[in-house]
Amino acid sequence: MRPFTSSESGGSAPRIRRGVYLLPNLFTTAGLLAGFYSIVATLDQRFVHAVGGVLFASVMDGLDGRVARLTGTATPFGREYDSLSDMVAFGIAPALLVYRWAESSLPAASGIASRALWLGAFFYAAAAALRLARFNTYQALDRRYFQGLPSPAAALLVSTAVWVEASGSLRSLPGARLVVLALALLAGALMVSRFAYPSFKELPWQSRVRYSAIVLVPLVLIVLLLAPAPTLLAVSALYALAGPVGTAWSRARRRRRREGAR
Repeated sequence: MRPFTSSESGGSAPRIRRGVYLLPNLFTTAGLLAGFYSIVATLDQRFVHAVGGVLFASVMDGLDGRVARLTGTATPFGREYDSLSDMVAFGIAPALLVYRWAESSLPAASGIASRALWLGAFFYAAAAALRLARFNTYQALDRRYFQGLPSPAAALLVSTAVWVEASGSLRSLPGARLVVLALALLAGALMVSRFAYPSFKELPWQSRVRYSAIVLVPLVLIVLLLAPAPTLLAVSALYALAGPVGTAWSRARRRRRREGAR
């Protein structure tokens, strides 16, 4: 017995289309695989490899949506699949990474501290889930901005902090691993905040720029190659600060305008 369609039943429900577009979902699947790999590497205490999984997932996350828009293959299925992949790669994987990384510095008998660590890691994971749910259900009024810190940016902030500490740059800092946990808590709070963050979706990529701007590109690449972990951490931290600083600046400007109009 064949299933009936909406025209046969007299209803208005849309007909379900079989199949999905291959290309954008391949990028999403690659990001999901990278997030899963990051979790496995964290369980094996290969923390730098776990960071690499999060970084690769962020690259795939930046490509799948753009490929879908360029090829005209954006679908509701793709958006939902992308969110589920993001929850694994930018929610669960960084939370578990921070928990295992901070826990490895605690004495074996510190049970209360261990419970506090996993509660803090859970807060980050729950904030990522809430951030993704809000992104899926609320229509943005201005495509130039996100409301709240995007989960890929939060994951980059947390994972690169682990990378910097693992490389030895922060080992002289007392309680460096707890500082990483504090960054995770801050990132979680920023994800569920109402601060506006630039989305870079409306950048004029086809417009002309000054020659000096092109010269900066190889300089940035050189710095990134020489010190990738501190550079990515600095960029992630600056972007995380852009939300509260930009929001405070905008409010101050509006307040001055109102006072000047009186």
